[in-house]
Amino acid sequence: MRLYLIRHGMTFGNTLGRYIGTTDEPLTEEGRAALGQFTYPDTELLFVSPLLRCRETARILFPKTEQELVGDFAECDFGAFENKNYKELDGNKEYQRWIDSNGTLPFPGGESPEAFRKRCAQAFDAVIRLCRKRGAGSAACVVHGGTIMSILAAYAVPGEDFYHWHVRNGEGYACTVDLKQWEAGNCVIKVQEKISAAGGNRGERS
Repeated sequence: MRLYLIRHGMTFGNTLGRYIGTTDEPLTEEGRAALGQFTYPDTELLFVSPLLRCRETARILFPKTEQELVGDFAECDFGAFENKNYKELDGNKEYQRWIDSNGTLPFPGGESPEAFRKRCAQAFDAVIRLCRKRGAGSAACVVHGGTIMSILAAYAVPGEDFYHWHVRNGEGYACTVDLKQWEAGNCVIKVQEKISAAGGNRGERS
């Protein structure tokens, strides 16, 4: 099965380098326009994070395909760091403690990185099994940067570190998944290529 993992377009929080997890921001006008630089083939199935920025992106990139919302594809809950950037968190003892842990501590009042990555991987597993049940030949997931990194860190071969799989707004990965092998317990994503656009937008995780 052909599979595309795609990060949503740019939001206002991205322009400020903020941690945007549960904040339900829309795309900016610039973000909507920038998605025109990307061309993704139509797919039979389209799975989308329920947050507005992903639903808007999916509507732009796949206007003819019905969206199926996957709640556990939502970005991490950044808790006390939500909607703030590193400058705004400068001097915050909890933030410094989190930095010193190399990002392994739970976000204060939010989600732990381990729990976030686990729920994304489990949600993806459920999606792939649904694709197998429906006999799909192609699918796309329009989600968040952290969601993509979690999925590929769990299943991609050859294996790479979580942050290796970071993509900019609108970028994604073209992959293949053997549905029969997945059903048999050989859960592997083969990454074929990274899909980028000239002048792609940078942004903090969202």
